[in-house]
Amino acid sequence: MLTAVILTKDEEKNIVDAVESVLFCDEILIIDDFSIDRTEEIIKKYFGNLRKLKVVKRKLEDDFSAQRNFSLENAKNDWVLFIDADERVSSILRKEIIYKLDELKKDLNGFYLKRENYLWGRLMKFGEFAGEKNIRLANKKYGRWEGMVHEEWKLSGKIQTLNNPIIHYPHESLNEYLNKLNFYTDIRAKELFQKGTRSGAWKILLYSLGKFIYNYFFKLGLLDGVRGLIVSCLMSFNSFLVRSKLWKMQE
Repeated sequence: MLTAVILTKDEEKNIVDAVESVLFCDEILIIDDFSIDRTEEIIKKYFGNLRKLKVVKRKLEDDFSAQRNFSLENAKNDWVLFIDADERVSSILRKEIIYKLDELKKDLNGFYLKRENYLWGRLMKFGEFAGEKNIRLANKKYGRWEGMVHEEWKLSGKIQTLNNPIIHYPHESLNEYLNKLNFYTDIRAKELFQKGTRSGAWKILLYSLGKFIYNYFFKLGLLDGVRGLIVSCLMSFNSFLVRSKLWKMQE
């Protein structure tokens, strides 16, 4: 028995495809951060008669791990699959998940899922998005999510990696990318401030420059063409914003 969890906030463009990709699950739990667009209306329109789908409204409060741990507590099943609203479980990944859970070994507590990122119509093979994999499918008894943003599911016991990836369609526009970047860096700076991390001119410069060099040259983002350049610049800007906002909090 498997529960799929989808976190939402103003996802009217994505929610139908996301839900349809996890219809094979025994329960679908949507945790909605009080969307103000048509997300709720669309869910009712397309899935109003789907008894295994449940929508729960809960404020994010700048803490993604708290939101995900809340969903673990409310999931009916021990095994839980997390996807974001802009992600899709492909048919081949669905078959692999079903097979793995049917043949589940007693000492196996979770799975890493790879992720393929399609930015503005093209698969990103290098740079920031290359080689992504995270624990997204696991037995909730053996772990909790940690981190206010860019959170990770910390799991004990044996973990395997599935062969087939989640498909990710992030940031429909550059404007959306920048808005999310601003939002995420607010939370990350707050998290670092609470941990006592300090920032200054050299850290702002070195983190920003180092992030660009790492993604564009060492992770070969340059091979993704203009998209690779844009992503490398934006990830550098991400580091700049985090350390700058952290400095401002100190002051």
